[in-house]
Amino acid sequence: MGENKLSVVLITYNHEPYIRECLDGIFMQETDFPFDIIVGEDCSTDNTREVLREYDRKYPGRMKLLFREKNLGRVTLNVYQSAMAADGEYLAFIEGDDSWSDPKKLQKQVDFLETHPDYMGTTCSFRLTGEKGEDIVNDRVSALYSWSGNYTFEDWQKAGPWPGQTAGNVCRNFFKNGKLDYTILYRAHDFIDDGVIFTFILLQGKIFRFDDVMVNHRFVEKEGGESWNSRKLKRDYLTEECDLKRKMMQWVEENAGLTKMAIPRADREFKTALSVFIKHPSGTTAKMFFPWFRYYLHLKFGRPKMR
Repeated sequence: MGENKLSVVLITYNHEPYIRECLDGIFMQETDFPFDIIVGEDCSTDNTREVLREYDRKYPGRMKLLFREKNLGRVTLNVYQSAMAADGEYLAFIEGDDSWSDPKKLQKQVDFLETHPDYMGTTCSFRLTGEKGEDIVNDRVSALYSWSGNYTFEDWQKAGPWPGQTAGNVCRNFFKNGKLDYTILYRAHDFIDDGVIFTFILLQGKIFRFDDVMVNHRFVEKEGGESWNSRKLKRDYLTEECDLKRKMMQWVEENAGLTKMAIPRADREFKTALSVFIKHPSGTTAKMFFPWFRYYLHLKFGRPKMR
């Protein structure tokens, strides 16, 4: 590992309205350890890159700017390449439209990991904000992250609430340990990365979720917008998510094995995939469903790799 205790992995594309708030939340962090910032800037068409240059001049030597010569076409590839360029013992993830609200966030999370070697990562609670920074109430989003305390691989197999949101994640730098083929991050999907990264973590240890609200998570859904949720509106997201869940379960089985807890999850996920195919029959949903069908038969009647 390098001289920095932690590396912040910042992914950004067309985040000009928000990137200053994001950077200010990073640079306000009060830590007793050095940290650097790896910025994957994916060829924005607005002034995001100019703002980054401004902060690089203001904080010389703190940022490693990875300015892509052309858009990579895969958000997940940007995440992977940026994370692989980080040499910190720990990683913190954030996207350019989110921000950190607690100046002790990184210190709290690293302190926990330093004193709890059996944990691989940490997350925290967050405040949901709108385009102008206003508070938002969204019961669907809140239900996704209604978790407190420990989150384990067994919980992942039950497919309950998520352990946390991307900007709350601080974990050990597993990308450097070579234990798994982490290229599945960008091979499995071009757009969704958070659930894959949490899977990497949970295969190697527990996650602890702080109840402290330390993140402002931007949630904007509008036609033509550049936020993650706005861009999601243009996609057949449910079909893509079904396909990703199959790919990740198959990858986990092949790389680490499953337990009997995974079978009820497979039952639920397969039923969802079947429902999507029946309600919306098309070449796209068929391409998602039939690999699911074959894999489901393998899990139920074949010899899946078990832990």
